[in-house]
Amino acid sequence: QLQLVESGGGLVQPGGSLRLSCAASGFTLRYYAIGWFRQAPGKEREGVSCISSSGGSTNYADSVKGRFTISRDNAKNTVYLQMNSLKPEDTAVYYCARQRDYYCSDYVRNVYYWGKGTLVTVSS
Repeated sequence: QLQLVESGGGLVQPGGSLRLSCAASGFTLRYYAIGWFRQAPGKEREGVSCISSSGGSTNYADSVKGRFTISRDNAKNTVYLQMNSLKPEDTAVYYCARQRDYYCSDYVRNVYYWGKGTLVTVSS
């Protein structure tokens, strides 16, 4: 049974850091790209970042470039999102999602399966 479980969310002060994890099971992670998305209160879900199956290609939303870093460890069946210099506007539920293929092109529209999300709150 395919499963994605996010963890690592919580409350952090502005300027702080968090690392989110996405643990995958029920499929062979190394064959698929993985995306991170977020949904803030009252807003639509948006793409944050994506990493190709090998890790050789990454995409970032302009709003997080230079602050967030996506990575993966296929041996551990886990994808990470390191978030630094967090801002109040980063507050959202963060989801990881398996893509339909190994690449990240048009990753916002090529989601095959969603995790249930983890809440990140940036506030003083």
